[in-house]
Amino acid sequence: MSAWKKTALAMVAVACAVAAAGAAAAVRIKDLGRVDGIRDNMIVGYGIVTGLAGTGDSTRSQMTLQSVTNALREFGVSVTPSQVNSRNVAAVIVTSTLPPYARSGDKIDVNVSSVGDARSLLGGTLLMTPLYGPDRKVYALAQGPISVGGFKYELNGNVVQRNHPTAGMISEGATIEASVPTKIVRDDGLIALLLFDPDHTTASRVATAINADFGRDIARALDAGRIAIRPPEPDTDRLVDFVARLENVAIEPDQRARVVVNERTGTVVSGGDVRISSVTVSHGNLRVAIVTDYAVSQPGGGGVLIDPGRNVRTETVPQTRIDVQEDTLASVSLPAGTRVAELVAALSRIKTSTRDVISILQSIKRAGALHAELIIQ
Repeated sequence: MSAWKKTALAMVAVACAVAAAGAAAAVRIKDLGRVDGIRDNMIVGYGIVTGLAGTGDSTRSQMTLQSVTNALREFGVSVTPSQVNSRNVAAVIVTSTLPPYARSGDKIDVNVSSVGDARSLLGGTLLMTPLYGPDRKVYALAQGPISVGGFKYELNGNVVQRNHPTAGMISEGATIEASVPTKIVRDDGLIALLLFDPDHTTASRVATAINADFGRDIARALDAGRIAIRPPEPDTDRLVDFVARLENVAIEPDQRARVVVNERTGTVVSGGDVRISSVTVSHGNLRVAIVTDYAVSQPGGGGVLIDPGRNVRTETVPQTRIDVQEDTLASVSLPAGTRVAELVAALSRIKTSTRDVISILQSIKRAGALHAELIIQ
């Protein structure tokens, strides 16, 4: 192969690598935000679970007795709450999430949790329960056998329990009766794009990328978290295709310099290109141990017989030892522009514990040398 062909292939390889790196850094808009109006809706209801093997609510739970009485009255059985004496029933709260674009007849999962003193919902069946939205309208009906990922058994004061037997779920246990209208185009004809992580630079890049992709000025960043988009006239009747194209526009989001510290687990996560100014860290430990032993001085020790009297008694004598141990002072000097990963690696070479690394990062932040947002969890 000739020299110029080798050179051309090398240039093509470098170009492909650069293009791949750029593509890897680009993120689709659908991964950075959502269209305003497309959201989940919470629904909740109150019901009763039957068929429990003596693990339901006791007679102390008045709401359960009243619920059973009301349910039996619907079937023509007239009883009073005082006549109900069964632990095979439990009062529960049923919750679920109504997804966007859900239609009447669709199935959704529901979660069931006890609100009384039931010991377990294992083997129970949820009776038909209406699920309400914040507007007090019924959006779904739930019913079916409950799947519980745990158990609890008691006998003679012995208890064996695994996980939480008072909560379970019913897969596709609710049928949607009414759908929530999803409206993505506002009354002014605009579509609002909401960023998951508001940032002025990212919002500006999103608007610029959308305008460049569609070849016209249709997007404008309103603030750090909202971009207003006006669909062109040909696309107003094809909003699905327009939003699909809009979501797949790729940009390179701006990354904030952040260092997240979890003091409970000792985890340090550095996001973005976090750099540190010129800094010197000195680290050392001084450990002081004070130990006190108590010795008993008994009259007549050593074989000498002493007559007991008013001034003769057993005495407790403390003996204290103080031990001071100081580790060798270790220091790390880092130039300007050092990354957090390099700092942590340098501290690990001098055998610094994770807890001490967290304290050092906090001190560097207070000294003004850490150019990032330090988040303590």
